Amino acid sequence: MEVPQLLRLLLAAAVLCLSQAVNPFVAQQTPPDPCYDDNGAPRRCIPEFVNAAFGKAVQASSTCGKPPSRHCDASDPRRAHPPAYLTDLNTASNMTCWRSETFHHSPHNVTLTLSLGKKFEVVYVSLQFCSPRPESTAILKSMDYGKTWVPYQYYSSQCRKIYGKPSKATVTKQNEQEALCTDGLTELYPLTGGLIAFSTLDGRPSAQDFDGSPVLQDWVTATDIRVVFSRPHLYRDLGGREAAEDEGGTGSSPYYYSVGELQVGGRCKCNGHAARCVKDKEQKLVCDCKHNTEGPECDRCKPFHYDRPWQRATAREANECLACNCNLHARRCRFNMELYKLSGRKSGGVCLNCRHNTAGRHCHYCKEGFYRDLSKAITDRKACKACDCHPVGAAGKTCNQTTGQCPCKDGVTGLTCNRCAKGYQQSRSPVAPCIKIPAINPTSLVTSTEAPADCDSYCKPAKGNYKINMKKYCKKDYVVQVNILEMETVANWAKFTINVLSVYKCRDERVKRGDNFLWIHLKDLSCKCPKIQISKKYLVMGISENSTDRPGLMADKNSLVIQWRDAWTRRLRKLQRREKKGKCVKP
Repeated sequence: MEVPQLLRLLLAAAVLCLSQAVNPFVAQQTPPDPCYDDNGAPRRCIPEFVNAAFGKAVQASSTCGKPPSRHCDASDPRRAHPPAYLTDLNTASNMTCWRSETFHHSPHNVTLTLSLGKKFEVVYVSLQFCSPRPESTAILKSMDYGKTWVPYQYYSSQCRKIYGKPSKATVTKQNEQEALCTDGLTELYPLTGGLIAFSTLDGRPSAQDFDGSPVLQDWVTATDIRVVFSRPHLYRDLGGREAAEDEGGTGSSPYYYSVGELQVGGRCKCNGHAARCVKDKEQKLVCDCKHNTEGPECDRCKPFHYDRPWQRATAREANECLACNCNLHARRCRFNMELYKLSGRKSGGVCLNCRHNTAGRHCHYCKEGFYRDLSKAITDRKACKACDCHPVGAAGKTCNQTTGQCPCKDGVTGLTCNRCAKGYQQSRSPVAPCIKIPAINPTSLVTSTEAPADCDSYCKPAKGNYKINMKKYCKKDYVVQVNILEMETVANWAKFTINVLSVYKCRDERVKRGDNFLWIHLKDLSCKCPKIQISKKYLVMGISENSTDRPGLMADKNSLVIQWRDAWTRRLRKLQRREKKGKCVKP
């Protein structure tokens, strides 16, 4: 059987076997986007299987014609054997071969180094020789672009002597990442040609469960491949003397290494998150990442997609990176493993720099000084409203985040703490802006004047009829709206501090808007005629009394003192206009 045909059969068998045994390398159909199914759900996708060495430059430590000799002259294309011949297009009818210098003393190491340009998941490394197959060969790999090297496989008939390894070793799950040494096909090598075909997964126990074996996933990963030829096969008995004379008559057997084709079969490493590799702006090979991943190997989640940790895609689960839930209030987030575990491994994203006055892991509640506007969705930019707590009435600036209720000082009420509570009146102190109204017992106010025995008959003239008409309006000296602030007793009088809110009629120049006094005799107050309470608004219609001892307004049982109703404003303005037109009847 011809050597090229043998190579093709061996490689085809190796790839077929590995494709059936290792799911990540099974070829798949190419729908519009292989990384998503027909329903748009993510699924594992992998780049096509290729010869990663094809067309790439190989660095050789020795090349025939450098320096030129009478047998190899690099300037003569017919005699040139450059390393480029290792990875060019070879056919059975046109096999171009790289060749090392000719050596007369054994051993002599020659190294071939191939850079793949990025991380690949390597299935096999094969070498088709134009010279006899070397007696000792080492295949190494690098995962960091040539900075460090680890052995992949050794070939030698003297494994322990040359490489310090046994010639026969059993691979277990404990040593799946160790290079083996084998004598391979040493007894069958031909005089010219020969083949080394190394499978990275053949005989490895975890190969059947590649998805679940990070060890093997790491084992097949490589950025660079290096082949080191350590010892040639010497064949003096097959014409060494004649060969020696042909090579210059040195009397020793000359030799060289020659390889027609170097292949590295595998896939661009994309961790199941890309169906192809492409060139970036710097012409570097990178994965065309999907599933919200990024990086040369799709080996990390895209920004803001940190709700669960990055994972390699498997046949069962695409392990798509998920966006953080920040309710449209943040652009950055981070991953927290403790929160992820506490959530039952469902969510570990933590939003950063929440905007629009929101806070929390998911920007899902309002920050201090703001509360939720329940009429808007949490994703709305105006979902949080300012508390707007009153600077004097509130005990702090932080309100209830659900209701918006500010913390009020004693005696203060309202959503923003902007008014006094029932039973309290305003003070001039910022520390205690509302103070409790002292309880008024009308009978206790009566000192020297006893309350009339029959309050009903005493108050009868002013009882019952609160209708405001023109006649009543014209009889009174003043008609005002007042707010009762506080009270004190002076002799037989109750002195109320009032605030005149509106003046509808006034025959006394002392009656003006603002603070004033209202005097009521204690005997009238004891019978509740008029009936009056602190912190209430009243309509007061009465007669002026010119008394130097009691400046202000006076009300008695004949005055009209009734709790204010807003509906009266329009009525009183109408009576006010009629009075100005002379409609009042003079008493």
